[in-house]
Amino acid sequence: MTTYEILLLLDPEQAEARQDDILARAQDLVEKSGGAWQSHDAWGRRRLAYPIAHKEEGVYHLVVFDAEAETLDEISRVLKIDDAVLRHMATRHIAGSRTSAPRDEASAPAPAAAPAAPADEPPADEAPMDEAETDVSAEAEPEYAPTEEEPTEVPAEEEES
Repeated sequence: MTTYEILLLLDPEQAEARQDDILARAQDLVEKSGGAWQSHDAWGRRRLAYPIAHKEEGVYHLVVFDAEAETLDEISRVLKIDDAVLRHMATRHIAGSRTSAPRDEASAPAPAAAPAAPADEPPADEAPMDEAETDVSAEAEPEYAPTEEEPTEVPAEEEES
């Protein structure tokens, strides 16, 4: 058995009971095939980057389960034909990883500001630079220039013109 995770994007206009039915059907498919339902994380309603089916928002759910590949195919087939599912993406779950809902930037605490260093001292994480290091050699070739060992060939079509 393989551990999979599916990120569901559901229609926000559907009732909460309808969303629960979709998740219950997926869980039922997993358990009937001998798999194990590990977790369900409701991420909630979020604004979409672009409209999908004329909807500006969607309701996200992340489910993690153990199942055979045939079970995953059946779950994907069922999700594709359900109009309440705007999008879904199934991937293998990486062992030991914990996927959680992204934080809202507005509700996230602002990072504490570091104390300012005096103006005459360089920042502690930067080493002072010598003037020689800042000069660019005029003789150095750019990295993208072909080397002498790599001849540039002109296609035969261009030679005739």
